[in-house]
Amino acid sequence: MAAARRREAEWGGRPQPRWRPQEVGAGDRRRRRQLESSGLAWPSGGGVLGAPLRLPLPRPRLQPALQARAMAGDNSKQFWKRSAKLPGSIQPVYGAQHPPLDPRLTKNFIKERSKVNAVSLKNKKASSFHEFARNTSDAWDIGDDEDEDFSTSSFQTLNSKVALATAAQVLENHSKLRMKPERSQSTAADITANFKVIKSSSDAQLSRNSGDTCLRNPLHKQQSLPLRPIIPLVARISDQNASGAPPMTVREKTRLEKFRQLLSSHNTDLDELRKCSWPGVPREVRPVTWRLLSGYLPANTERRKMTLQRKREEYFGFIEQYYDSRNEEHHQDTYRQIHIDIPRTNPLIPLFQQPLVQEIFERILFIWAIRHPASGYVQGINDLVTPFFVVFLSEYVEEDVENFDVTNLSQDMLRSIEADSFWCMSKLLDGIQDNYTFAQPGIQKKVQALEELVSRIDEQVHNHFRRYEVEYLQFAFRWMNNLLMRELPLRCTIRLWDTYQSEPEGFSHFHLYVCAAFLIKWRKEILDEEDFQGLLMLLQNLPTIHWGNEEIGLLLAEAYRLKYMFADAPNHYRR
Repeated sequence: MAAARRREAEWGGRPQPRWRPQEVGAGDRRRRRQLESSGLAWPSGGGVLGAPLRLPLPRPRLQPALQARAMAGDNSKQFWKRSAKLPGSIQPVYGAQHPPLDPRLTKNFIKERSKVNAVSLKNKKASSFHEFARNTSDAWDIGDDEDEDFSTSSFQTLNSKVALATAAQVLENHSKLRMKPERSQSTAADITANFKVIKSSSDAQLSRNSGDTCLRNPLHKQQSLPLRPIIPLVARISDQNASGAPPMTVREKTRLEKFRQLLSSHNTDLDELRKCSWPGVPREVRPVTWRLLSGYLPANTERRKMTLQRKREEYFGFIEQYYDSRNEEHHQDTYRQIHIDIPRTNPLIPLFQQPLVQEIFERILFIWAIRHPASGYVQGINDLVTPFFVVFLSEYVEEDVENFDVTNLSQDMLRSIEADSFWCMSKLLDGIQDNYTFAQPGIQKKVQALEELVSRIDEQVHNHFRRYEVEYLQFAFRWMNNLLMRELPLRCTIRLWDTYQSEPEGFSHFHLYVCAAFLIKWRKEILDEEDFQGLLMLLQNLPTIHWGNEEIGLLLAEAYRLKYMFADAPNHYRR
Protein backbone atom coordinates (compact mmCIF):
# COMPACT_ATOMS: atom_id res chain seq x y z
CA MET A 1 0.00 0.00 0.00
CA ALA A 2 2.84 2.37 0.84
CA ALA A 3 4.46 1.69 -2.51
CA ALA A 4 1.16 2.38 -4.29
CA ARG A 5 0.71 5.67 -2.51
CA ARG A 6 4.27 6.68 -3.36
CA ARG A 7 3.75 5.96 -7.07
CA GLU A 8 0.47 7.88 -7.08
CA ALA A 9 2.23 10.82 -5.51
CA GLU A 10 4.98 10.69 -8.12
CA TRP A 11 2.48 10.79 -11.03
CA GLY A 12 0.32 13.42 -9.45
CA GLY A 13 -2.85 11.35 -9.53
CA ARG A 14 -2.66 10.90 -13.32
CA PRO A 15 -3.34 7.46 -14.84
CA GLN A 16 -0.16 5.48 -15.23
CA PRO A 17 0.93 4.60 -18.80
CA ARG A 18 0.80 0.99 -19.88
CA TRP A 19 4.47 0.94 -20.68
CA ARG A 20 5.47 2.18 -17.20
CA PRO A 21 8.33 0.38 -15.47
CA GLN A 22 7.39 -2.70 -13.56
CA GLU A 23 9.10 -3.56 -10.30
CA VAL A 24 10.29 -7.06 -9.69
CA GLY A 25 10.38 -8.10 -6.14
CA ALA A 26 12.82 -10.42 -4.46
CA GLY A 27 10.27 -13.21 -4.36
CA ASP A 28 9.68 -13.16 -8.12
CA ARG A 29 12.40 -15.65 -8.96
CA ARG A 30 10.09 -17.63 -11.24
CA ARG A 31 9.70 -14.65 -13.60
CA ARG A 32 13.44 -14.14 -13.65
CA ARG A 33 14.02 -17.72 -14.72
CA GLN A 34 11.40 -17.33 -17.46
CA LEU A 35 13.08 -14.20 -18.77
CA GLU A 36 16.51 -15.78 -18.76
CA SER A 37 15.17 -18.89 -20.47
CA SER A 38 13.70 -16.61 -23.14
CA GLY A 39 17.12 -15.08 -23.80
CA LEU A 40 16.37 -11.72 -22.17
CA ALA A 41 18.98 -10.09 -19.95
CA TRP A 42 18.08 -9.59 -16.33
CA PRO A 43 19.24 -6.18 -15.06
CA SER A 44 22.10 -6.22 -12.67
CA GLY A 45 20.24 -3.98 -10.29
CA GLY A 46 17.18 -6.25 -10.04
CA GLY A 47 16.24 -8.20 -6.98
CA VAL A 48 15.58 -6.99 -3.45
CA LEU A 49 16.52 -3.42 -4.31
CA GLY A 50 13.46 -3.19 -6.53
CA ALA A 51 15.25 -1.72 -9.58
CA PRO A 52 12.85 -1.10 -12.41
CA LEU A 53 12.88 -3.40 -15.42
CA ARG A 54 11.42 -2.58 -18.83
CA LEU A 55 9.62 -5.62 -20.11
CA PRO A 56 9.78 -6.11 -23.92
CA LEU A 57 6.61 -5.20 -25.67
CA PRO A 58 5.16 -7.74 -28.13
CA ARG A 59 6.17 -7.29 -31.82
CA PRO A 60 3.34 -5.60 -33.72
CA ARG A 61 1.66 -7.76 -36.35
CA LEU A 62 1.95 -6.66 -39.98
CA GLN A 63 -1.15 -6.01 -41.96
CA PRO A 64 -2.05 -8.69 -44.54
CA ALA A 65 -0.99 -6.58 -47.56
CA LEU A 66 2.41 -5.74 -46.09
CA GLN A 67 2.89 -9.32 -45.03
CA ALA A 68 2.14 -10.60 -48.53
CA ARG A 69 4.58 -8.08 -50.01
CA ALA A 70 7.31 -9.17 -47.66
CA MET A 71 6.75 -12.82 -48.55
CA ALA A 72 6.81 -11.94 -52.24
CA GLY A 73 10.14 -10.21 -51.77
CA ASP A 74 11.63 -13.27 -50.13
CA ASN A 75 10.27 -15.54 -52.83
CA SER A 76 11.58 -13.29 -55.60
CA LYS A 77 15.07 -13.43 -54.13
CA GLN A 78 14.90 -17.20 -54.05
CA PHE A 79 13.42 -17.29 -57.55
CA TRP A 80 16.21 -15.18 -59.05
CA LYS A 81 18.73 -17.30 -57.23
CA ARG A 82 17.35 -20.63 -58.39
CA SER A 83 15.76 -19.94 -61.78
CA ALA A 84 17.80 -20.21 -64.99
CA LYS A 85 15.03 -19.23 -67.39
CA LEU A 86 15.40 -15.50 -66.96
CA PRO A 87 17.81 -13.29 -68.90
CA GLY A 88 19.31 -12.03 -65.65
CA SER A 89 20.98 -15.34 -64.89
CA ILE A 90 24.33 -16.24 -66.39
CA GLN A 91 24.13 -19.51 -68.26
CA PRO A 92 26.47 -21.14 -70.77
CA VAL A 93 25.06 -21.12 -74.29
CA TYR A 94 25.88 -23.35 -77.23
CA GLY A 95 28.37 -21.73 -79.52
CA ALA A 96 29.65 -22.46 -83.00
CA GLN A 97 33.26 -22.93 -81.87
CA HIS A 98 32.99 -23.86 -78.20
CA PRO A 99 30.22 -26.33 -77.38
CA PRO A 100 29.50 -26.84 -73.67
CA LEU A 101 31.20 -29.64 -71.82
CA ASP A 102 28.92 -29.66 -68.78
CA PRO A 103 27.05 -33.00 -68.81
CA ARG A 104 23.96 -31.43 -67.28
CA LEU A 105 23.62 -29.03 -70.18
CA THR A 106 23.51 -31.74 -72.82
CA LYS A 107 21.03 -33.82 -70.88
CA ASN A 108 18.74 -30.89 -70.33
CA PHE A 109 19.13 -29.91 -73.97
CA ILE A 110 17.94 -33.33 -75.07
CA LYS A 111 15.09 -33.17 -72.60
CA GLU A 112 14.04 -29.74 -73.86
CA ARG A 113 14.16 -30.95 -77.45
CA SER A 114 11.82 -33.80 -76.55
CA LYS A 115 9.47 -31.30 -74.94
CA VAL A 116 9.46 -29.18 -78.07
CA ASN A 117 8.70 -32.22 -80.23
CA ALA A 118 5.84 -33.17 -77.94
CA VAL A 119 4.40 -29.68 -78.24
CA SER A 120 4.75 -29.65 -82.01
CA LEU A 121 2.76 -32.86 -82.30
CA LYS A 122 -0.22 -31.18 -80.76
CA ASN A 123 -0.51 -28.90 -83.83
CA LYS A 124 -1.91 -26.20 -81.60
CA LYS A 125 -1.42 -22.73 -82.96
CA ALA A 126 -0.50 -20.13 -80.38
CA SER A 127 -3.25 -17.59 -80.09
CA SER A 128 -1.18 -15.06 -78.16
CA PHE A 129 2.39 -14.06 -77.61
CA HIS A 130 2.43 -15.63 -74.14
CA GLU A 131 1.37 -19.02 -75.50
CA PHE A 132 4.02 -18.72 -78.18
CA ALA A 133 6.65 -17.90 -75.56
CA ARG A 134 5.61 -20.83 -73.37
CA ASN A 135 5.84 -23.25 -76.30
CA THR A 136 9.22 -21.98 -77.46
CA SER A 137 12.54 -23.18 -76.10
CA ASP A 138 15.71 -21.23 -76.53
CA ALA A 139 19.16 -20.88 -75.02
CA TRP A 140 17.79 -19.57 -71.72
CA ASP A 141 16.03 -22.88 -71.11
CA ILE A 142 19.25 -24.84 -71.00
CA GLY A 143 20.16 -26.13 -67.56
CA ASP A 144 17.06 -24.97 -65.69
CA ASP A 145 17.12 -27.87 -63.25
CA GLU A 146 20.34 -27.07 -61.46
CA ASP A 147 19.36 -28.92 -58.29
CA GLU A 148 19.41 -32.31 -59.98
CA ASP A 149 22.50 -34.50 -59.71
CA PHE A 150 23.77 -36.30 -62.73
CA SER A 151 26.45 -38.89 -62.81
CA THR A 152 29.27 -38.51 -65.29
CA SER A 153 29.11 -42.14 -66.31
CA SER A 154 25.43 -41.97 -67.29
CA PHE A 155 26.11 -38.85 -69.35
CA GLN A 156 29.02 -40.47 -71.15
CA THR A 157 26.82 -43.40 -72.09
CA LEU A 158 24.09 -41.12 -73.37
CA ASN A 159 26.53 -38.90 -75.18
CA SER A 160 28.15 -41.81 -76.97
CA LYS A 161 24.81 -43.15 -78.10
CA VAL A 162 23.75 -39.76 -79.45
CA ALA A 163 27.08 -39.26 -81.19
CA LEU A 164 27.05 -42.69 -82.80
CA ALA A 165 23.45 -42.32 -83.93
CA THR A 166 24.17 -38.91 -85.43
CA ALA A 167 27.30 -40.17 -87.18
CA ALA A 168 25.40 -43.11 -88.63
CA GLN A 169 22.67 -40.81 -89.91
CA VAL A 170 25.19 -38.49 -91.54
CA LEU A 171 26.96 -41.38 -93.22
CA GLU A 172 23.70 -42.76 -94.49
CA ASN A 173 22.63 -39.40 -95.93
CA HIS A 174 25.95 -38.93 -97.69
CA SER A 175 25.94 -42.44 -99.01
CA LYS A 176 22.67 -41.84 -100.82
CA LEU A 177 24.30 -39.09 -102.85
CA ARG A 178 27.19 -41.17 -104.09
CA MET A 179 27.46 -42.65 -107.55
CA LYS A 180 27.10 -46.23 -106.32
CA PRO A 181 24.05 -46.23 -104.07
CA GLU A 182 23.93 -49.98 -103.41
CA ARG A 183 27.51 -50.20 -102.14
CA SER A 184 27.25 -47.05 -100.06
CA GLN A 185 23.94 -48.13 -98.58
CA SER A 186 25.32 -51.49 -97.52
CA THR A 187 28.30 -49.74 -95.89
CA ALA A 188 26.01 -47.37 -94.04
CA ALA A 189 23.81 -50.25 -92.93
CA ASP A 190 26.85 -52.16 -91.63
CA ILE A 191 28.11 -49.12 -89.78
CA THR A 192 24.67 -48.48 -88.37
CA ALA A 193 24.38 -52.11 -87.25
CA ASN A 194 27.80 -51.97 -85.60
CA PHE A 195 26.75 -48.88 -83.70
CA LYS A 196 23.65 -50.74 -82.49
CA VAL A 197 21.23 -48.14 -83.79
CA ILE A 198 19.50 -50.92 -85.74
CA LYS A 199 19.18 -53.81 -83.35
CA SER A 200 18.49 -56.68 -85.74
CA SER A 201 19.29 -57.83 -89.24
CA SER A 202 15.64 -57.53 -90.22
CA ASP A 203 15.69 -53.86 -89.25
CA ALA A 204 18.84 -53.36 -91.30
CA GLN A 205 17.24 -55.04 -94.30
CA LEU A 206 14.12 -52.93 -93.87
CA SER A 207 16.12 -49.73 -93.76
CA ARG A 208 18.10 -50.83 -96.84
CA ASN A 209 14.91 -51.55 -98.77
CA SER A 210 13.36 -48.24 -97.76
CA GLY A 211 16.54 -46.44 -98.84
CA ASP A 212 16.42 -48.13 -102.23
CA THR A 213 12.80 -47.12 -102.60
CA CYS A 214 13.60 -43.53 -101.75
CA LEU A 215 16.26 -43.53 -104.44
CA ARG A 216 14.20 -45.23 -107.11
CA ASN A 217 10.99 -43.26 -106.70
CA PRO A 218 12.38 -39.78 -107.47
CA LEU A 219 14.19 -41.12 -110.53
CA HIS A 220 11.07 -42.80 -111.79
CA LYS A 221 9.00 -39.68 -111.20
CA GLN A 222 11.58 -37.49 -112.86
CA GLN A 223 11.66 -39.64 -115.95
CA SER A 224 7.88 -39.60 -116.26
CA LEU A 225 7.74 -35.79 -116.41
CA PRO A 226 8.22 -34.01 -119.75
CA LEU A 227 11.63 -32.43 -120.08
CA ARG A 228 11.60 -28.64 -120.43
CA PRO A 229 14.44 -27.32 -122.56
CA ILE A 230 16.87 -24.80 -121.17
CA ILE A 231 15.90 -21.59 -122.95
CA PRO A 232 18.33 -18.65 -122.93
CA LEU A 233 17.09 -15.32 -121.68
CA VAL A 234 17.48 -14.05 -125.23
CA ALA A 235 16.22 -16.86 -127.42
CA ARG A 236 18.28 -17.51 -130.55
CA ILE A 237 15.17 -18.64 -132.44
CA SER A 238 12.25 -16.32 -131.87
CA ASP A 239 9.57 -18.96 -132.28
CA GLN A 240 11.05 -21.37 -129.77
CA ASN A 241 8.57 -21.98 -126.98
CA ALA A 242 8.69 -23.52 -123.52
CA SER A 243 7.00 -26.76 -124.57
CA GLY A 244 10.03 -27.89 -126.56
CA ALA A 245 8.40 -27.80 -130.01
CA PRO A 246 10.64 -27.92 -133.11
CA PRO A 247 12.20 -24.52 -133.80
CA MET A 248 11.01 -24.33 -137.41
CA THR A 249 7.83 -26.02 -138.60
CA VAL A 250 6.26 -26.06 -142.05
CA ARG A 251 3.81 -23.38 -140.99
CA GLU A 252 6.62 -21.14 -139.76
CA LYS A 253 8.54 -21.61 -143.01
CA THR A 254 5.44 -20.55 -144.89
CA ARG A 255 5.06 -17.47 -142.71
CA LEU A 256 8.71 -16.56 -143.23
CA GLU A 257 8.29 -16.78 -146.98
CA LYS A 258 5.24 -14.53 -146.83
CA PHE A 259 7.14 -11.94 -144.83
CA ARG A 260 9.93 -11.92 -147.36
CA GLN A 261 7.49 -11.37 -150.19
CA LEU A 262 5.89 -8.42 -148.38
CA LEU A 263 9.20 -6.83 -147.53
CA SER A 264 10.63 -7.25 -151.03
CA SER A 265 7.69 -5.63 -152.77
CA HIS A 266 8.16 -2.15 -154.21
CA ASN A 267 5.77 -0.60 -151.70
CA THR A 268 5.26 -2.72 -148.62
CA ASP A 269 1.64 -3.04 -147.54
CA LEU A 270 1.96 -1.96 -143.92
CA ASP A 271 -1.56 -3.09 -142.99
CA GLU A 272 -0.85 -6.57 -144.27
CA LEU A 273 2.52 -6.52 -142.56
CA ARG A 274 0.85 -5.66 -139.23
CA LYS A 275 -1.65 -8.44 -139.74
CA CYS A 276 1.11 -10.96 -140.33
CA SER A 277 3.21 -9.63 -137.47
CA TRP A 278 0.48 -9.86 -134.82
CA PRO A 279 1.13 -13.57 -134.01
CA GLY A 280 4.92 -12.98 -134.05
CA VAL A 281 7.67 -12.03 -136.45
CA PRO A 282 10.31 -14.56 -137.58
CA ARG A 283 13.77 -13.80 -136.31
CA GLU A 284 15.29 -13.55 -139.77
CA VAL A 285 13.09 -10.61 -140.83
CA ARG A 286 12.40 -8.99 -137.47
CA PRO A 287 14.95 -6.11 -137.76
CA VAL A 288 13.50 -4.83 -141.05
CA THR A 289 9.92 -5.42 -139.87
CA TRP A 290 10.44 -3.45 -136.67
CA ARG A 291 11.97 -0.54 -138.56
CA LEU A 292 8.95 -0.42 -140.85
CA LEU A 293 6.29 -0.87 -138.14
CA SER A 294 7.83 1.80 -135.92
CA GLY A 295 7.80 4.32 -138.76
CA TYR A 296 11.57 4.58 -138.91
CA LEU A 297 11.77 3.23 -142.49
CA PRO A 298 9.52 4.22 -145.40
CA ALA A 299 7.38 1.62 -147.13
CA ASN A 300 9.07 2.32 -150.46
CA THR A 301 12.08 0.07 -150.91
CA GLU A 302 13.97 2.60 -153.07
CA ARG A 303 13.98 5.19 -150.28
CA ARG A 304 15.06 2.91 -147.44
CA LYS A 305 18.80 2.97 -148.03
CA MET A 306 18.97 6.74 -148.28
CA THR A 307 16.72 7.16 -145.24
CA LEU A 308 18.87 4.86 -143.13
CA GLN A 309 22.04 6.68 -144.14
CA ARG A 310 20.55 10.11 -143.43
CA LYS A 311 19.06 9.17 -140.05
CA ARG A 312 22.27 7.52 -138.87
CA GLU A 313 24.34 10.54 -139.81
CA GLU A 314 21.82 12.78 -138.06
CA TYR A 315 22.13 10.76 -134.85
CA PHE A 316 25.90 10.94 -134.74
CA GLY A 317 25.61 14.65 -135.47
CA PHE A 318 23.62 14.91 -132.23
CA ILE A 319 26.41 13.12 -130.42
CA GLU A 320 29.04 15.55 -131.69
CA GLN A 321 26.82 18.46 -130.76
CA TYR A 322 25.45 17.45 -127.35
CA TYR A 323 27.38 14.55 -125.81
CA ASP A 324 30.29 16.66 -124.60
CA SER A 325 27.85 18.72 -122.53
CA ARG A 326 27.21 15.77 -120.19
CA ASN A 327 29.80 17.21 -117.78
CA GLU A 328 28.20 20.63 -117.69
CA GLU A 329 26.47 21.67 -114.50
CA HIS A 330 22.89 21.65 -115.80
CA HIS A 331 23.35 18.17 -117.35
CA GLN A 332 25.41 16.50 -114.66
CA ASP A 333 22.42 15.14 -112.74
CA THR A 334 20.91 13.59 -115.87
CA TYR A 335 24.12 11.93 -116.95
CA ARG A 336 24.88 10.75 -113.42
CA GLN A 337 21.49 9.01 -113.15
CA ILE A 338 21.96 7.37 -116.55
CA HIS A 339 25.45 6.25 -115.56
CA ILE A 340 24.03 4.63 -112.40
CA ASP A 341 21.11 2.89 -114.13
CA ILE A 342 22.99 1.38 -117.07
CA PRO A 343 24.76 -1.39 -115.07
CA ARG A 344 21.38 -2.33 -113.56
CA THR A 345 19.92 -3.02 -116.99
CA ASN A 346 19.37 -6.79 -117.31
CA PRO A 347 22.23 -7.72 -114.96
CA LEU A 348 21.73 -11.45 -115.65
CA ILE A 349 22.63 -11.13 -119.35
CA PRO A 350 26.38 -10.83 -120.00
CA LEU A 351 25.80 -8.88 -123.21
CA PHE A 352 24.64 -5.79 -121.31
CA GLN A 353 27.55 -5.87 -118.87
CA GLN A 354 30.14 -5.24 -121.57
CA PRO A 355 31.69 -1.75 -121.29
CA LEU A 356 31.25 -1.05 -124.99
CA VAL A 357 27.50 -1.84 -124.83
CA GLN A 358 27.08 0.32 -121.74
CA GLU A 359 28.78 3.23 -123.50
CA ILE A 360 26.33 2.84 -126.41
CA PHE A 361 23.39 2.91 -124.01
CA GLU A 362 24.73 6.00 -122.24
CA ARG A 363 24.94 7.92 -125.51
CA ILE A 364 21.46 6.83 -126.63
CA LEU A 365 19.77 7.79 -123.36
CA PHE A 366 21.64 11.06 -122.89
CA ILE A 367 20.90 12.29 -126.42
CA TRP A 368 17.22 11.38 -126.04
CA ALA A 369 17.00 13.21 -122.69
CA ILE A 370 18.63 16.35 -124.16
CA ARG A 371 16.22 16.37 -127.11
CA HIS A 372 13.15 15.85 -124.88
CA PRO A 373 13.41 18.41 -122.09
CA ALA A 374 9.73 18.11 -121.17
CA SER A 375 10.36 14.74 -119.61
CA GLY A 376 14.11 14.30 -119.58
CA TYR A 377 15.53 10.99 -118.48
CA VAL A 378 13.37 8.91 -116.13
CA GLN A 379 14.35 5.63 -114.52
CA GLY A 380 12.87 2.81 -116.55
CA ILE A 381 13.58 4.27 -119.98
CA ASN A 382 16.92 2.45 -119.94
CA ASP A 383 15.05 -0.88 -120.15
CA LEU A 384 13.26 0.18 -123.32
CA VAL A 385 16.52 0.28 -125.30
CA THR A 386 17.40 -3.38 -124.79
CA PRO A 387 14.81 -5.07 -127.10
CA PHE A 388 15.77 -2.84 -130.02
CA PHE A 389 19.48 -3.35 -129.41
CA VAL A 390 19.11 -7.15 -129.31
CA VAL A 391 16.93 -7.25 -132.44
CA PHE A 392 19.26 -5.10 -134.50
CA LEU A 393 22.29 -6.97 -133.18
CA SER A 394 20.75 -10.26 -134.34
CA GLU A 395 20.92 -8.93 -137.90
CA TYR A 396 24.69 -9.41 -137.76
CA VAL A 397 24.96 -12.34 -135.33
CA GLU A 398 23.82 -15.90 -135.99
CA GLU A 399 24.72 -17.35 -132.59
CA ASP A 400 23.22 -16.66 -129.19
CA VAL A 401 23.42 -12.95 -128.64
CA GLU A 402 23.32 -13.01 -124.83
CA ASN A 403 26.97 -14.14 -124.65
CA PHE A 404 28.20 -12.46 -127.81
CA ASP A 405 31.23 -10.19 -127.60
CA VAL A 406 30.38 -7.02 -129.50
CA THR A 407 34.05 -6.16 -129.98
CA ASN A 408 34.02 -8.74 -132.79
CA LEU A 409 31.80 -6.46 -134.87
CA SER A 410 33.12 -3.71 -137.08
CA GLN A 411 32.75 -0.06 -136.18
CA ASP A 412 30.21 0.54 -138.94
CA MET A 413 28.00 -2.29 -137.69
CA LEU A 414 28.05 -0.94 -134.15
CA ARG A 415 27.22 2.56 -135.37
CA SER A 416 24.27 1.23 -137.37
CA ILE A 417 22.93 -0.75 -134.39
CA GLU A 418 23.29 2.26 -132.09
CA ALA A 419 21.57 4.73 -134.42
CA ASP A 420 18.70 2.38 -135.30
CA SER A 421 18.10 1.62 -131.60
CA PHE A 422 17.95 5.33 -130.83
CA TRP A 423 15.43 6.21 -133.53
CA CYS A 424 13.13 3.24 -132.90
CA MET A 425 13.13 3.92 -129.16
CA SER A 426 12.34 7.56 -129.87
CA LYS A 427 9.36 6.53 -132.02
CA LEU A 428 8.09 4.31 -129.21
CA LEU A 429 8.43 7.01 -126.54
CA ASP A 430 6.67 9.58 -128.68
CA GLY A 431 3.44 7.65 -128.12
CA ILE A 432 3.82 7.25 -124.34
CA GLN A 433 5.77 10.36 -123.38
CA ASP A 434 3.10 11.41 -120.86
CA ASN A 435 4.24 8.39 -118.82
CA TYR A 436 7.52 10.19 -118.12
CA THR A 437 6.60 13.86 -117.78
CA PHE A 438 6.26 15.54 -114.39
CA ALA A 439 4.22 13.43 -111.91
CA GLN A 440 3.88 10.80 -114.68
CA PRO A 441 0.15 11.40 -115.35
CA GLY A 442 0.00 8.78 -118.08
CA ILE A 443 0.93 6.00 -115.66
CA GLN A 444 -1.51 7.29 -113.05
CA LYS A 445 -4.37 7.13 -115.52
CA LYS A 446 -3.43 3.67 -116.78
CA VAL A 447 -3.19 2.24 -113.26
CA GLN A 448 -6.60 3.66 -112.41
CA ALA A 449 -8.05 2.21 -115.62
CA LEU A 450 -6.50 -1.16 -114.74
CA GLU A 451 -8.17 -1.11 -111.33
CA GLU A 452 -11.56 -0.35 -112.85
CA LEU A 453 -11.12 -3.04 -115.48
CA VAL A 454 -10.14 -5.73 -112.99
CA SER A 455 -13.06 -4.82 -110.73
CA ARG A 456 -15.41 -5.66 -113.61
CA ILE A 457 -13.78 -8.77 -115.05
CA ASP A 458 -12.81 -10.42 -111.73
CA GLU A 459 -14.48 -8.88 -108.72
CA GLN A 460 -13.15 -11.57 -106.37
CA VAL A 461 -9.52 -10.66 -107.07
CA HIS A 462 -10.34 -6.98 -106.76
CA ASN A 463 -12.03 -7.48 -103.37
CA HIS A 464 -9.10 -9.64 -102.27
CA PHE A 465 -6.77 -6.70 -102.88
CA ARG A 466 -9.07 -4.35 -101.01
CA ARG A 467 -9.35 -6.74 -98.08
CA TYR A 468 -5.59 -6.79 -97.53
CA GLU A 469 -5.16 -3.10 -98.47
CA VAL A 470 -3.10 -3.71 -101.58
CA GLU A 471 -3.09 -0.72 -103.89
CA TYR A 472 -2.76 -1.28 -107.63
CA LEU A 473 -0.16 1.47 -107.81
CA GLN A 474 2.14 -0.59 -105.57
CA PHE A 475 2.67 -3.27 -108.21
CA ALA A 476 1.19 -1.97 -111.49
CA PHE A 477 3.31 1.19 -111.59
CA ARG A 478 6.31 -0.87 -112.68
CA TRP A 479 4.16 -2.74 -115.21
CA MET A 480 3.30 0.55 -116.90
CA ASN A 481 6.63 2.29 -116.45
CA ASN A 482 8.71 -0.61 -117.84
CA LEU A 483 6.08 -2.19 -120.13
CA LEU A 484 6.28 -5.51 -118.21
CA MET A 485 9.99 -5.85 -118.99
CA ARG A 486 10.83 -6.54 -115.33
CA GLU A 487 8.15 -9.26 -115.16
CA LEU A 488 9.04 -11.18 -118.34
CA PRO A 489 12.24 -12.62 -119.81
CA LEU A 490 13.71 -10.56 -122.62
CA ARG A 491 12.81 -13.18 -125.24
CA CYS A 492 9.16 -12.84 -124.17
CA THR A 493 9.35 -9.05 -124.29
CA ILE A 494 10.59 -9.21 -127.88
CA ARG A 495 7.70 -11.48 -128.83
CA LEU A 496 5.28 -9.20 -127.00
CA TRP A 497 6.56 -6.15 -128.86
CA ASP A 498 5.91 -7.89 -132.18
CA THR A 499 2.22 -7.58 -131.35
CA TYR A 500 2.49 -4.15 -129.76
CA GLN A 501 3.96 -2.73 -132.96
CA SER A 502 1.24 -4.45 -134.98
CA GLU A 503 -1.56 -2.96 -132.88
CA PRO A 504 -2.68 0.64 -133.30
CA GLU A 505 -1.57 2.37 -130.10
CA GLY A 506 -0.15 -0.92 -128.90
CA PHE A 507 2.24 0.52 -126.31
CA SER A 508 -0.17 3.15 -125.03
CA HIS A 509 -3.57 1.42 -125.20
CA PHE A 510 -3.34 -2.32 -125.82
CA HIS A 511 -0.77 -2.66 -123.03
CA LEU A 512 -3.55 -1.95 -120.50
CA TYR A 513 -5.43 -5.11 -121.49
CA VAL A 514 -2.24 -7.14 -121.53
CA CYS A 515 -1.63 -6.09 -117.92
CA ALA A 516 -5.20 -7.05 -116.96
CA ALA A 517 -4.84 -10.46 -118.59
CA PHE A 518 -1.43 -10.88 -116.97
CA LEU A 519 -2.89 -10.17 -113.54
CA ILE A 520 -5.82 -12.56 -113.94
CA LYS A 521 -3.36 -15.20 -115.16
CA TRP A 522 -2.16 -15.50 -111.54
CA ARG A 523 -5.65 -15.52 -110.04
CA LYS A 524 -5.24 -18.74 -108.07
CA GLU A 525 -1.88 -17.76 -106.63
CA ILE A 526 -3.24 -14.32 -105.65
CA LEU A 527 -6.25 -15.75 -103.83
CA ASP A 528 -4.02 -18.23 -101.97
CA GLU A 529 -2.04 -15.39 -100.38
CA GLU A 530 -3.74 -14.05 -97.29
CA ASP A 531 -1.56 -11.18 -96.15
CA PHE A 532 -0.25 -7.92 -97.54
CA GLN A 533 3.40 -8.92 -97.61
CA GLY A 534 2.72 -12.21 -99.35
CA LEU A 535 0.67 -10.54 -102.06
CA LEU A 536 3.30 -7.93 -102.83
CA MET A 537 6.09 -10.50 -102.84
CA LEU A 538 4.10 -12.59 -105.32
CA LEU A 539 3.19 -9.71 -107.62
CA GLN A 540 6.76 -8.42 -107.70
CA ASN A 541 8.37 -11.84 -108.30
CA LEU A 542 6.03 -13.71 -110.62
CA PRO A 543 7.45 -17.05 -111.86
CA THR A 544 7.79 -16.37 -115.61
CA ILE A 545 11.40 -17.40 -116.15
CA HIS A 546 10.33 -20.46 -118.17
CA TRP A 547 7.80 -18.63 -120.32
CA GLY A 548 8.04 -18.82 -124.08
CA ASN A 549 6.04 -17.97 -127.18
CA GLU A 550 3.23 -20.31 -126.22
CA GLU A 551 2.52 -18.52 -122.93
CA ILE A 552 2.83 -15.08 -124.55
CA GLY A 553 0.44 -16.12 -127.31
CA LEU A 554 -2.21 -17.16 -124.77
CA LEU A 555 -1.69 -13.93 -122.84
CA LEU A 556 -2.13 -11.82 -125.97
CA ALA A 557 -5.25 -13.75 -126.98
CA GLU A 558 -6.86 -13.05 -123.61
CA ALA A 559 -5.83 -9.39 -123.83
CA TYR A 560 -7.41 -9.13 -127.28
CA ARG A 561 -10.64 -10.62 -125.93
CA LEU A 562 -10.73 -8.04 -123.15
CA LYS A 563 -10.04 -5.25 -125.59
CA TYR A 564 -12.83 -6.45 -127.89
CA MET A 565 -15.27 -6.41 -124.95
CA PHE A 566 -14.27 -3.15 -123.24
CA ALA A 567 -12.26 -0.89 -125.56
CA ASP A 568 -15.21 0.28 -127.65
CA ALA A 569 -17.56 0.30 -124.66
CA PRO A 570 -15.68 1.94 -121.77
CA ASN A 571 -18.85 2.20 -119.68
CA HIS A 572 -18.72 -1.58 -119.28
CA TYR A 573 -15.90 -1.28 -116.78
CA ARG A 574 -17.02 1.92 -115.10
CA ARG A 575 -19.16 1.72 -112.02
